[in-house]
Amino acid sequence: MRRPLDQQARCGVVLAAGEGKRLEPLVRQLRGDSLPKQYVTFIGRRSMLEHTFARIEMMIPREHIFTVISEEHQSYADVRRQLAGRAPGTVIEQPENKETAAGILLPLMHVYKRYPEATVAVFPSDHFIFEEELFVSHVAIAFHAVEQNPSLFVLLGVEPTEAESEYGYIVPAGAHGDQPTGLTIQRVGRFIEKPSFESACNLIAKGALWNTMVMVFKIKNLLAIVEKINPELYASFAGVLETIGTADEKQRVEEIYRELKTENFSRGILEKLPVHQPAFLSVLSVRSVLWSDWGLPRSIENVLRTIDNQESFGRPHAPEGRLLKTFRDRLEAGKRFELGDPRKRAARPQEFKRFGGRAAAMTPTR
Repeated sequence: MRRPLDQQARCGVVLAAGEGKRLEPLVRQLRGDSLPKQYVTFIGRRSMLEHTFARIEMMIPREHIFTVISEEHQSYADVRRQLAGRAPGTVIEQPENKETAAGILLPLMHVYKRYPEATVAVFPSDHFIFEEELFVSHVAIAFHAVEQNPSLFVLLGVEPTEAESEYGYIVPAGAHGDQPTGLTIQRVGRFIEKPSFESACNLIAKGALWNTMVMVFKIKNLLAIVEKINPELYASFAGVLETIGTADEKQRVEEIYRELKTENFSRGILEKLPVHQPAFLSVLSVRSVLWSDWGLPRSIENVLRTIDNQESFGRPHAPEGRLLKTFRDRLEAGKRFELGDPRKRAARPQEFKRFGGRAAAMTPTR
């Protein structure tokens, strides 16, 4: 019999159903296949997904962490290996991609079925975070805020280090350039997605934050908001909830997905919250954390260069940074294999596995 305390557990949802199309050419060069980027080991020993699991398990028990993937991902041996140790019933397969609203709501239905009073944190699986413990401490602060005030929905926003046009920005309500001190939870004023360079500069000057899409909320409160804002979407996933655990669950979910309209969670839900529930949506400012959404090859190189620069600070004649050099060496090796004969191309996965093992000591925290 489930204990009441379990129903109010802290739970995590990991979003790993994406295909990572923009990084696919880079992954092909590194590995020789189209493994979605969240399962790829770019540096160190672990994939981005494995880093995400390790990060979350600093504060949430493994059995309370639910992961949504694409059904097709299971065709990759690397995916099966990385998911093999997850708790039973916590890996949720999505039958097809219907954008981020479905990708978030599907695992939430499984959480709600088991833990209807849970407070939930949602984590993308394709982000790089260097100061992991510091970042996790901010997630813990968001958990505490929501547990003290269950009406809150808290997003984590990272203080920008540059005017990046590929990111989404959160503008806190009343932000006019005054930078608050200390850990601050502010009401969200508006969202800006992928602004121009000039607009990004202006947003940063006004105190805007990069939107990490890491969010913490009381699950039943979010579902109530979805029902209010998009009753059709809510009804579809109420149908999913009813079928979880039944003999025809897989078939019914596939049928529901076939009828689903494609819906982006940010545009369809989050961006409407400041209008529908102005006191509901908040942002916690995260400082002193190197964070990056690895959507483009240059994002990876920028991060590695930043870490290399930190390591060589105060060493004016230091050689080229080892992380960036190792990464570029791997790319160059990939080019040579692509130009080689079929036997060499067939040997690529084993070669890179061996190469990646040697590079594992590049950075002690990754």
